[in-house]
Amino acid sequence: MTKLAHFQKYKLRYEMAILCCYFLINNTLLATSIIMEADRKGTPLPFQVWEPFVWEYSSAIGVLVLFPLLIYSLQRIPFEWTSIKRSVLYYFLISVVFSLCHVAIMVGIRESIYFVMNSNYDFGNIGFELFYEYRKDLWSFIFFIIFINAYQFILSRLQGEANPVAQSEDDNISQSFDRLLIKKLGKEFIVKVEEVEWLEANGNYVNLHINGRIYPTRTTLSKLIEKISTKGFCRIHRSHAVNLEKIESITPLSSGDSEVKLNSGKALNLSRRYKESFKTQLG
Repeated sequence: MTKLAHFQKYKLRYEMAILCCYFLINNTLLATSIIMEADRKGTPLPFQVWEPFVWEYSSAIGVLVLFPLLIYSLQRIPFEWTSIKRSVLYYFLISVVFSLCHVAIMVGIRESIYFVMNSNYDFGNIGFELFYEYRKDLWSFIFFIIFINAYQFILSRLQGEANPVAQSEDDNISQSFDRLLIKKLGKEFIVKVEEVEWLEANGNYVNLHINGRIYPTRTTLSKLIEKISTKGFCRIHRSHAVNLEKIESITPLSSGDSEVKLNSGKALNLSRRYKESFKTQLG
Protein backbone atom coordinates (compact mmCIF):
# COMPACT_ATOMS: atom_id res chain seq x y z
CA MET A 1 0.00 0.00 0.00
CA THR A 2 1.38 3.40 -0.99
CA LYS A 3 1.61 6.27 1.47
CA LEU A 4 -1.19 8.10 -0.34
CA ALA A 5 -3.42 5.01 -0.29
CA HIS A 6 -2.70 4.55 3.42
CA PHE A 7 -3.59 8.20 4.05
CA GLN A 8 -6.82 7.82 2.06
CA LYS A 9 -7.78 4.72 4.03
CA TYR A 10 -7.22 6.40 7.40
CA LYS A 11 -7.89 9.97 6.23
CA LEU A 12 -10.18 10.99 9.10
CA ARG A 13 -7.74 9.68 11.71
CA TYR A 14 -4.85 11.55 10.14
CA GLU A 15 -6.86 14.76 9.92
CA MET A 16 -7.98 14.57 13.55
CA ALA A 17 -4.44 13.79 14.71
CA ILE A 18 -3.01 16.76 12.78
CA LEU A 19 -5.68 19.13 14.14
CA CYS A 20 -5.18 17.94 17.73
CA CYS A 21 -1.40 18.30 17.45
CA TYR A 22 -1.74 21.79 15.95
CA PHE A 23 -4.03 23.07 18.71
CA LEU A 24 -2.01 21.36 21.44
CA ILE A 25 1.22 23.02 20.32
CA ASN A 26 -0.34 26.38 19.42
CA ASN A 27 -2.37 26.79 22.61
CA THR A 28 0.43 25.54 24.82
CA LEU A 29 2.64 28.26 23.35
CA LEU A 30 -0.11 30.83 23.96
CA ALA A 31 -0.59 29.72 27.57
CA THR A 32 3.12 29.77 28.37
CA SER A 33 3.43 33.16 26.65
CA ILE A 34 0.79 34.58 29.01
CA ILE A 35 2.77 33.29 32.00
CA MET A 36 6.07 34.60 30.64
CA GLU A 37 4.62 38.03 29.87
CA ALA A 38 3.21 38.32 33.38
CA ASP A 39 6.49 37.07 34.89
CA ARG A 40 8.44 39.78 33.07
CA LYS A 41 7.04 42.40 35.42
CA GLY A 42 8.82 40.83 38.38
CA THR A 43 5.69 40.83 40.52
CA PRO A 44 3.63 37.87 41.76
CA LEU A 45 1.47 36.38 39.02
CA PRO A 46 -2.10 37.79 39.04
CA PHE A 47 -3.40 34.26 38.40
CA GLN A 48 -2.62 30.65 39.22
CA VAL A 49 -0.18 28.90 36.88
CA TRP A 50 -2.84 26.45 35.73
CA GLU A 51 -5.31 29.15 34.67
CA PRO A 52 -3.77 30.18 31.30
CA PHE A 53 -3.74 26.51 30.26
CA VAL A 54 -7.44 26.24 31.12
CA TRP A 55 -8.19 29.39 29.11
CA GLU A 56 -6.29 28.26 26.03
CA TYR A 57 -7.14 24.55 26.07
CA SER A 58 -10.87 25.25 26.59
CA SER A 59 -10.76 27.47 23.51
CA ALA A 60 -9.00 24.75 21.52
CA ILE A 61 -11.52 22.10 22.58
CA GLY A 62 -14.37 24.37 21.55
CA VAL A 63 -12.90 24.78 18.05
CA LEU A 64 -12.22 21.04 17.70
CA VAL A 65 -15.81 20.21 18.66
CA LEU A 66 -17.18 22.69 16.11
CA PHE A 67 -14.72 21.91 13.31
CA PRO A 68 -16.76 19.05 11.73
CA LEU A 69 -19.88 21.26 11.75
CA LEU A 70 -17.87 24.06 10.18
CA ILE A 71 -16.68 21.80 7.36
CA TYR A 72 -20.22 20.51 6.84
CA SER A 73 -21.54 24.10 6.60
CA LEU A 74 -18.88 25.08 4.07
CA GLN A 75 -19.69 22.00 1.98
CA ARG A 76 -23.42 22.66 2.09
CA ILE A 77 -23.02 26.36 1.28
CA PRO A 78 -19.92 26.79 -0.90
CA PHE A 79 -18.77 30.34 -1.56
CA GLU A 80 -20.07 31.50 -4.95
CA TRP A 81 -18.36 34.45 -6.60
CA THR A 82 -21.33 34.89 -8.93
CA SER A 83 -23.52 35.60 -5.87
CA ILE A 84 -20.90 37.25 -3.71
CA LYS A 85 -23.28 39.38 -1.62
CA ARG A 86 -25.39 36.40 -0.65
CA SER A 87 -22.30 34.28 0.04
CA VAL A 88 -20.78 36.98 2.26
CA LEU A 89 -24.07 37.24 4.17
CA TYR A 90 -24.25 33.45 4.65
CA TYR A 91 -20.65 33.24 5.78
CA PHE A 92 -21.13 36.17 8.15
CA LEU A 93 -24.08 34.39 9.78
CA ILE A 94 -22.10 31.15 10.00
CA SER A 95 -19.19 33.02 11.63
CA VAL A 96 -21.54 34.54 14.23
CA VAL A 97 -23.04 31.15 15.09
CA PHE A 98 -19.56 29.63 15.16
CA SER A 99 -18.33 32.31 17.59
CA LEU A 100 -21.36 32.04 19.91
CA CYS A 101 -21.07 28.25 20.08
CA HIS A 102 -17.31 28.49 20.60
CA VAL A 103 -17.75 30.91 23.51
CA ALA A 104 -20.51 28.76 25.05
CA ILE A 105 -18.36 25.60 24.99
CA MET A 106 -15.27 27.49 26.15
CA VAL A 107 -16.99 29.19 29.08
CA GLY A 108 -18.77 25.97 30.06
CA ILE A 109 -15.45 24.11 30.29
CA ARG A 110 -13.83 26.95 32.26
CA GLU A 111 -16.72 27.19 34.70
CA SER A 112 -16.58 23.44 35.31
CA ILE A 113 -12.81 23.36 35.93
CA TYR A 114 -12.88 26.43 38.15
CA PHE A 115 -15.67 24.82 40.17
CA VAL A 116 -13.59 21.67 40.64
CA MET A 117 -10.60 23.82 41.66
CA ASN A 118 -12.77 25.65 44.25
CA SER A 119 -12.29 28.90 42.40
CA ASN A 120 -14.50 31.39 40.57
CA TYR A 121 -14.39 32.17 36.86
CA ASP A 122 -15.51 35.64 35.78
CA PHE A 123 -16.26 35.97 32.06
CA GLY A 124 -16.63 39.75 32.41
CA ASN A 125 -19.05 42.11 30.70
CA ILE A 126 -21.04 39.86 28.34
CA GLY A 127 -21.52 42.39 25.54
CA PHE A 128 -17.91 43.51 25.48
CA GLU A 129 -16.50 39.98 25.83
CA LEU A 130 -18.72 38.56 23.08
CA PHE A 131 -17.53 41.29 20.71
CA TYR A 132 -13.93 40.72 21.82
CA GLU A 133 -14.20 36.96 21.21
CA TYR A 134 -15.98 37.45 17.88
CA ARG A 135 -13.08 39.56 16.57
CA LYS A 136 -10.69 36.67 17.25
CA ASP A 137 -13.12 34.00 16.04
CA LEU A 138 -13.77 35.89 12.80
CA TRP A 139 -10.07 35.88 11.99
CA SER A 140 -9.86 32.18 12.87
CA PHE A 141 -12.96 31.53 10.74
CA ILE A 142 -11.37 33.22 7.70
CA PHE A 143 -8.15 31.28 8.28
CA PHE A 144 -10.05 27.99 8.50
CA ILE A 145 -11.89 28.71 5.22
CA ILE A 146 -8.61 29.41 3.42
CA PHE A 147 -6.92 26.39 5.02
CA ILE A 148 -9.78 23.97 4.29
CA ASN A 149 -10.08 25.04 0.65
CA ALA A 150 -6.31 24.92 0.12
CA TYR A 151 -6.13 21.49 1.73
CA GLN A 152 -8.98 20.13 -0.40
CA PHE A 153 -7.41 21.60 -3.55
CA ILE A 154 -4.02 19.99 -2.85
CA LEU A 155 -5.62 16.68 -1.88
CA SER A 156 -7.74 16.62 -5.05
CA ARG A 157 -4.60 17.10 -7.14
CA LEU A 158 -2.78 14.30 -5.32
CA GLN A 159 -5.55 11.71 -5.32
CA GLY A 160 -7.17 12.75 -8.58
CA GLU A 161 -10.73 13.68 -9.46
CA ALA A 162 -13.14 11.66 -11.59
CA ASN A 163 -15.56 12.92 -14.23
CA PRO A 164 -17.84 10.96 -16.58
CA VAL A 165 -16.77 10.47 -20.19
CA ALA A 166 -19.23 10.30 -23.09
CA GLN A 167 -18.88 7.57 -25.70
CA SER A 168 -19.10 10.22 -28.41
CA GLU A 169 -19.96 13.89 -28.78
CA ASP A 170 -23.61 12.95 -29.26
CA ASP A 171 -23.85 10.99 -26.00
CA ASN A 172 -25.72 12.50 -23.08
CA ILE A 173 -23.48 11.83 -20.08
CA SER A 174 -26.08 13.32 -17.75
CA GLN A 175 -28.06 10.09 -18.24
CA SER A 176 -25.50 7.27 -18.38
CA PHE A 177 -21.80 6.70 -18.98
CA ASP A 178 -19.38 3.78 -19.14
CA ARG A 179 -16.03 5.41 -18.45
CA LEU A 180 -14.48 7.93 -16.07
CA LEU A 181 -11.75 10.44 -16.81
CA ILE A 182 -9.33 10.66 -13.86
CA LYS A 183 -7.22 13.82 -13.60
CA LYS A 184 -4.25 13.40 -11.30
CA LEU A 185 -0.99 15.39 -10.96
CA GLY A 186 -1.36 16.88 -14.43
CA LYS A 187 -2.08 13.51 -16.04
CA GLU A 188 -5.31 12.04 -17.36
CA PHE A 189 -6.34 8.41 -17.68
CA ILE A 190 -9.51 6.44 -18.30
CA VAL A 191 -11.17 4.02 -15.87
CA LYS A 192 -14.16 1.85 -16.71
CA VAL A 193 -17.18 2.27 -14.42
CA GLU A 194 -17.29 -1.49 -13.91
CA GLU A 195 -13.90 -1.28 -12.13
CA VAL A 196 -15.41 0.82 -9.31
CA GLU A 197 -15.86 -1.39 -6.22
CA TRP A 198 -18.06 0.83 -4.07
CA LEU A 199 -19.26 4.41 -3.67
CA GLU A 200 -19.13 6.58 -0.57
CA ALA A 201 -21.08 9.82 0.00
CA ASN A 202 -18.90 12.69 1.23
CA GLY A 203 -20.73 16.02 1.34
CA ASN A 204 -21.00 17.45 -2.17
CA TYR A 205 -18.78 14.67 -3.47
CA VAL A 206 -18.96 10.91 -3.93
CA ASN A 207 -15.75 8.96 -3.35
CA LEU A 208 -15.17 6.21 -5.92
CA HIS A 209 -13.19 3.31 -4.48
CA ILE A 210 -11.13 1.64 -7.21
CA ASN A 211 -8.41 -0.95 -6.48
CA GLY A 212 -7.57 0.52 -3.09
CA ARG A 213 -7.56 4.12 -4.35
CA ILE A 214 -10.14 6.85 -3.83
CA TYR A 215 -11.25 9.29 -6.51
CA PRO A 216 -13.85 11.97 -5.67
CA THR A 217 -16.43 13.18 -8.15
CA ARG A 218 -18.62 16.25 -7.61
CA THR A 219 -22.17 14.91 -7.40
CA THR A 220 -24.52 13.32 -4.89
CA LEU A 221 -24.85 9.59 -4.30
CA SER A 222 -28.51 9.60 -5.37
CA LYS A 223 -27.76 11.29 -8.70
CA LEU A 224 -24.78 9.04 -9.42
CA ILE A 225 -26.75 5.87 -8.69
CA GLU A 226 -29.46 6.98 -11.13
CA LYS A 227 -26.84 7.16 -13.87
CA ILE A 228 -24.98 3.89 -13.20
CA SER A 229 -27.60 1.56 -11.67
CA THR A 230 -27.81 -0.21 -15.05
CA LYS A 231 -24.07 -0.96 -14.72
CA GLY A 232 -24.68 -3.21 -11.71
CA PHE A 233 -24.54 -0.69 -8.87
CA CYS A 234 -26.99 -0.74 -6.00
CA ARG A 235 -27.42 1.50 -2.99
CA ILE A 236 -27.22 -0.45 0.28
CA HIS A 237 -26.95 2.40 2.78
CA ARG A 238 -27.69 6.13 2.89
CA SER A 239 -23.92 6.75 2.72
CA HIS A 240 -22.73 4.12 0.25
CA ALA A 241 -23.51 1.88 -2.71
CA VAL A 242 -21.80 -1.20 -4.08
CA ASN A 243 -20.89 -2.86 -7.36
CA LEU A 244 -22.79 -6.15 -7.28
CA GLU A 245 -20.03 -7.88 -9.28
CA LYS A 246 -17.53 -7.13 -6.50
CA ILE A 247 -19.50 -8.85 -3.70
CA GLU A 248 -17.95 -11.94 -2.11
CA SER A 249 -20.49 -12.73 0.64
CA ILE A 250 -23.51 -11.41 2.56
CA THR A 251 -23.89 -12.09 6.30
CA PRO A 252 -27.16 -11.36 8.19
CA LEU A 253 -26.70 -9.52 11.51
CA SER A 254 -28.79 -9.75 14.69
CA SER A 255 -29.79 -6.08 14.30
CA GLY A 256 -31.69 -6.87 11.11
CA ASP A 257 -29.03 -5.34 8.91
CA SER A 258 -26.51 -7.39 6.95
CA GLU A 259 -22.79 -7.22 6.27
CA VAL A 260 -21.71 -7.14 2.65
CA LYS A 261 -18.12 -8.28 2.13
CA LEU A 262 -16.34 -7.36 -1.09
CA ASN A 263 -13.65 -9.34 -2.91
CA SER A 264 -11.12 -6.77 -1.68
CA GLY A 265 -11.97 -7.64 1.94
CA LYS A 266 -13.90 -4.41 2.58
CA ALA A 267 -17.02 -4.92 4.72
CA LEU A 268 -20.02 -2.62 4.23
CA ASN A 269 -23.31 -2.37 6.09
CA LEU A 270 -26.52 -3.31 4.24
CA SER A 271 -29.26 -1.27 5.87
CA ARG A 272 -32.73 -2.77 6.34
CA ARG A 273 -34.13 0.21 4.44
CA TYR A 274 -32.38 -0.90 1.24
CA LYS A 275 -32.64 -4.68 1.67
CA GLU A 276 -35.62 -5.28 -0.60
CA SER A 277 -34.28 -3.21 -3.49
CA PHE A 278 -30.91 -4.89 -3.03
CA LYS A 279 -32.43 -8.38 -3.21
CA THR A 280 -34.46 -7.40 -6.28
CA GLN A 281 -31.47 -6.00 -8.14
CA LEU A 282 -29.23 -8.86 -7.04
CA GLY A 283 -31.78 -11.37 -8.29
